[in-house]
Amino acid sequence: MRRAINPIGGLTFAATLAVCSAHAASLQEAASALRVADTKSIEFSGSGHWFQFGQSPSPNLPWPQFDVSAYVADINYDVGSAHVQITRKQTIEPGRLRPGPVEQKVDAYVSRGQAWNLAPPPNSPAGTAPVVTPQPAAVEERAAEIWSTPQGFLRAALADKATTAPAGENVDVSFTVGDKYLFIGTINAQNRLERIRTWIDNPMLGDTLVETSFSDYKDFGGVQFPTHISRVQGGYPVLDLTIATVKLNPQVDIAITQNVAEFKPTSIVASNKLADGVYYLTGGTHHSVAIEQRDHVVLVEAPLNEERSLGLIDKIHELIPSKPIKYVVNSHVHFDHTGGLRTFVDADAIIVTPELDKPYFEKAWTSPHTLHPDRLSKSHKAAKFETYVDKYVLTDGSRTIEIHRIAGSGHSDELSLVYLPAEKILIEADAYTPAAPNTPLPTTPNPYSVNLYENIERLKLDVSQIAALHGPGVAALSDLRAAIGQVTQ
Repeated sequence: MRRAINPIGGLTFAATLAVCSAHAASLQEAASALRVADTKSIEFSGSGHWFQFGQSPSPNLPWPQFDVSAYVADINYDVGSAHVQITRKQTIEPGRLRPGPVEQKVDAYVSRGQAWNLAPPPNSPAGTAPVVTPQPAAVEERAAEIWSTPQGFLRAALADKATTAPAGENVDVSFTVGDKYLFIGTINAQNRLERIRTWIDNPMLGDTLVETSFSDYKDFGGVQFPTHISRVQGGYPVLDLTIATVKLNPQVDIAITQNVAEFKPTSIVASNKLADGVYYLTGGTHHSVAIEQRDHVVLVEAPLNEERSLGLIDKIHELIPSKPIKYVVNSHVHFDHTGGLRTFVDADAIIVTPELDKPYFEKAWTSPHTLHPDRLSKSHKAAKFETYVDKYVLTDGSRTIEIHRIAGSGHSDELSLVYLPAEKILIEADAYTPAAPNTPLPTTPNPYSVNLYENIERLKLDVSQIAALHGPGVAALSDLRAAIGQVTQ
């Protein structure tokens, strides 16, 4: 009888290490060497580097690096839960202007199909108490990380009666979690797990390879564990750790709070009219702006995923009925700001994006989307683009929409702003995020915000409202000036 593994919960562990083929002994011996039968939970800690997936400053550069001074992972294999704590600072990149490195504390959880973080609310004043925030989009990745540990993989392989195949002196072991998520591991001639490959969904990249490698095993108080772990995701490193301590079977009890257990993702979009035919679309962590033209609509930003884009389409059709969404203007290539673009490609919209981004989108969107098929994966429509280098103008003869690259941004080489000259509205993402009410002004200005203001001055833009695509709402130019320490004239 085949034992099913729940990808987001625990698994039933087969106590009998049955020999399934001529090569099953390698799996059996690897499991014995790593004390898999005795392993209910594990804790490992170390330091090294973490890389921010999907946030490269240019489409063809690696994910940006953070220096990790402390990394602690507690995993309960019986339940399929994990708690990871990271202390990190962004690595200084010569020649790229970024905010001064600030120590970040990451407190991340996954258990029984739920993921959440414990942290102060975004843009809250210093000293604000941490709160539990559901992270439904992180469930797949965090669950995959549980079974991408040596003991976790071997335990799952035995429980699921994995298939084995010779690979030179090595043995490849493969199984499917939940009849959906394929895991392939390589065991070397010394019966050490060298590598694990699996695939998870990403709205931008589709079926995304996550490859974890292990080396330099040693004995940690009676349990064998690698002293070096590296992980590549989407073609670039996302983790590189040197392991310092390992504990076998620590107490790992992760309680799911009521707000996490009851949380249901929603694609509801709220709207705020900024001017005639200009609507600020909010209702989540990322915002958009819909601009009505004579016979069509221009949407600025399609963030996150298809669910958010479908919500945007419904809201725009409610606000501006009988006019198609002809253009979608993309601010930059970071995945949280591009994850919904494929939905608009399927809806026949033209993607207006920097010239630098077009080849990246064209290549990325050819990847298969079998784990979570979206509309474009079924229609196979070709993307339509209009591109620019520094400036682009959309007009219907009445309303003009200007798109300008933000010169010198340290955040992204192709970061752009959108400006409506008649309405004096500026739309931007990630350069300036208005603070929550009653938040003290920063003692050190954010260089991205300083750079945005310098670009406003350079371009001689007359700005009345700033529709930031993050944050609590619309700001005035005076708010930006105050945030960067400019005295209002």
